[in-house]
Amino acid sequence: QIELAESGGGSVPSGGSLRLSCTVSGYTYNSYCMGWFRQAPGKEREGVAGIDADGSTIYADSVKGRFTISIDRGQNLLYLQMANLKPEDTAMYYCSARPGKCSQFRPPLPRLFNYWGQGTQVTVSS
Repeated sequence: QIELAESGGGSVPSGGSLRLSCTVSGYTYNSYCMGWFRQAPGKEREGVAGIDADGSTIYADSVKGRFTISIDRGQNLLYLQMANLKPEDTAMYYCSARPGKCSQFRPPLPRLFNYWGQGTQVTVSS
C-alpha cells in the first residue's frame, strides 16, 4: 500500500512562506490523484490542493493564488509551496494519494483517500 510522510512545517509570521514535502512510496498504479489536506482544531479535515499524473491541479478557493502543489516523480516527492501565509492557514497538514484522477471541479475530498502520513504542523502568527 501507499506510504507517505510529511515534513517542512513550522512556525512563521503572517506573510511568510513554507515549503512542505511529502515522501511517497508503495506505488502500484500509473495514475494517482495526490493531494494536500489540512485540519485545524475543531474543524473537519479539508482538501487544500490536488495534482494528477498529467500535472493538472485543483485548489481550494481559500489558498488559490498563494499555494502551489507540485510533484517530483523521479524522487517520489510531493510538495506544497505556501506563500503569503495567514493565521487562518494554521493547521496540521497531511498528504495523501489514491488511484485515478482528481476532481476538476472541487478540491480532493478526504473521505475518498485511504492513505495518510503523520502530518506536519504549520503555525502562522498574527
